[in-house]
Amino acid sequence: MVLTALAGCGSDADEPAKASSSSPGERPSKADPPKRPEPTPQPSVSAADGRDITACADGNCDIVVSEPVKIPFKGPRGPATLSVTEVGPNTIAYTVRSGNGQSKGSASGPGQGCITVLRSNGSGNSCGGLGAAGRPSPQPDAVVIQAAAGGEDGTAVLQLVSDR
Repeated sequence: MVLTALAGCGSDADEPAKASSSSPGERPSKADPPKRPEPTPQPSVSAADGRDITACADGNCDIVVSEPVKIPFKGPRGPATLSVTEVGPNTIAYTVRSGNGQSKGSASGPGQGCITVLRSNGSGNSCGGLGAAGRPSPQPDAVVIQAAAGGEDGTAVLQLVSDR
């Protein structure tokens, strides 16, 4: 904002010219301080590995996600990828690719989620209410993926468990 003071003719020489943009008792406004970036909102759920997707590389992790992401990990038959395709308030959708196969899961609503068991000869899915399900148990020669819609803040918890 630019303030200009006009000096009128015939003014008293001893009195300095004043800007008349503020009312009595009001201070002239100063430039707004630079805005700081908004802090990343803290998820309403927590996970042992935080938001570190690299923790999943060996097929074992417990992470929180709040946006679509691709997570490479070691599957039963070699490299595999978990792609979170949608995450939002009480919503999770994902695809797991391993070799030539793929498995998809999605759930929405409080306490909802999916479990995918990835084996060397295929995979299986189950989606619905997870209740108070804790970390899934490891299964021989498999990676178990549990994806739980985390809450109204748009976070989800992903747990990968293998017998390695």
